[in-house]
Amino acid sequence: MGRKPKVSYEEKIKACENYINGIAGTSQIAESLRVNISIVKEWVKKYRENGPESLMPKMKNSSYTKEFKTNAVEEYLSGNGSLETICNKYQIPSHETLRKWIAKYNGHEELKDYISKPEVYTKMARRKTTQEEREKIVKYCIEHNNDYKNTAAVYGVSYSQVYGWVQKYLKNGSEALADKRGKRKEESELTEVEKLQRQNKILQARIKELEMEAVLLKKVEEIERRRSSQKRKTK
Repeated sequence: MGRKPKVSYEEKIKACENYINGIAGTSQIAESLRVNISIVKEWVKKYRENGPESLMPKMKNSSYTKEFKTNAVEEYLSGNGSLETICNKYQIPSHETLRKWIAKYNGHEELKDYISKPEVYTKMARRKTTQEEREKIVKYCIEHNNDYKNTAAVYGVSYSQVYGWVQKYLKNGSEALADKRGKRKEESELTEVEKLQRQNKILQARIKELEMEAVLLKKVEEIERRRSSQKRKTK
C-alpha cells in the first residue's frame, strides 16, 4: 500500500505556481498548508528544475537499474551537482540512498539492478522447506553474492529465513540446516508474543544489514567534507 502524502499533489503544484507568479510567499504558503518553509522551498526547487512531475507522490518503493545508479553517481563525482541537486534531477527520494551508491562505487563494488521486493521482509506465513531445499537456497544465495532479498523472492521464502540458513551453513555446514525443532506452528497457532518474536527476528536481520551499510556511508561523508573544504579554499 502506498504512502498517503499530507499535502496533495495538486496543492503542491498550486503552491509552487503561486510562489513563482508572486501571488504568495513561502511563509504564507507554509502557514496555509501547515508545513515547514524549507519544505515549500524544496517543492519550488524541484518544480523549477524538473517540472511538476517531480512532485508526484511515490506510491511504492522505487526500483533502480545499474545504469541509472551509475549515471547518478558519476554525475555527482564529476562535480556537476550536490547531493541535493542530483537527487532532485534523478528523483531519488533520499540523500542517504545516493550516498550508499557512491560508497559502493568508490569501494569498487558492483552497482546492481534494484527491484523493490518489500514483501520478503514482512512475509510472516513462511512456507515449510526440506533440508535439501534449504541447502539449494543457501548455495544459490552464496553464488549470487549473498543477495538475501533476491534469493528470498526467487524461492518464495522470507528474508530472515534465507539470512538465518546462510549464517548457519557458514558456521556449521549442511548439518546445521536440519530442522530439529519439530513441527513448526502455523501463523494461526501462534500467540501474540510468538508473532512479535518472529517480527523481531526479521527486524534484527535488517538491522545487521544496515550496520554494514553504515560503514560505507562514512566514506561518502568524508568525501563530502573534503569537497566542501576544497570549495572554501578556492573562494
